[in-house]
Order: sequence, then C-alpha cells, then structure tokens
Amino acid sequence: MKILDFLNEKAISTDLKSQDKKGVIQELAGLLINAGELKPRMKNEVVKVLLNREALGSTGIGQGVAIPHGKCEQVKELVAAFGISKKGVDFDSLDGETAYIFFLLLAPIESSGPHLKALARISKLLKDKYFRDSLKKAENEKTLFRIIKEEDQRRS
Repeated sequence: MKILDFLNEKAISTDLKSQDKKGVIQELAGLLINAGELKPRMKNEVVKVLLNREALGSTGIGQGVAIPHGKCEQVKELVAAFGISKKGVDFDSLDGETAYIFFLLLAPIESSGPHLKALARISKLLKDKYFRDSLKKAENEKTLFRIIKEEDQRRS
C-alpha cells in the first residue's frame, strides 16, 4: 500500500494556522472537503469521531508527528489529508513534544485491514528524520506532494 493510494493531492497544506488539537482536526477535515473527499455537511460529524478517538489516547506519536485517525460512515474508502504547522501545536504527544506534521486518516466503519496498513505505512515513513525535516521545509503544496510521492516510491 502506498500513501498516494489514499492521499488526495488537493488535501495538503504547508501552512496549517490552527493552534490547538481541535482546530488542526477541523482544518484537516476542511482540506478533505476542498478536495471533494467529504461533503461540507459531514465535517462536524467527522471532527466529532476524530475527537472521540483522541479522548481514548492521543494520536500524537512523537517526534513532531500526529496521525489523527478514525472510522466513520461518512467515507466509503480510505482518505487522508496532510498538513504542516510552522509554529507547531500541543497535541498531547506521547513524548511531550510539539507536533508539526499531521496526517489525518479516515476509514469506512467496516474497514480494518486497509486502515491498519495505512497507519503502519505512514508511521514507518515518518520515523525517518530526514524525511520529516524535508516535509517541514517544503515551501508549497506541490513540493510537499512531490516529497511524499518520491519517498513513497523509494520505500515501496
């Protein structure tokens, strides 16, 4: 499984503005709406699902990375949004560090295999410090997408 199998090029931002967990999740859900992956009326329900998942334990996995994820009936296939926060956000990460890199993942309720494979793939790629640093330095969405695409292909 490759990240580009579920990440829409239009659901990427190099400049998330939100300064808290809920805001980041709302902003990433907004990217999915702009990319045509979610209908605007679904946003509140999707945000609720993701915040409920956060209440079980933070998806801030450490090293400046957070992967908010959840299953919901609003999507029929695995979808993702990706964003970078220049200032960083306190995401209650496991290592106590600020998060800068955000990968939001939504899966259909009945999906478990693809959802888990996607989480594993994202986690594996983001363990690489050089990759994380190059993502944070990307100047625009096109460059960000190219970096993800190249790493995805290199590590297939």
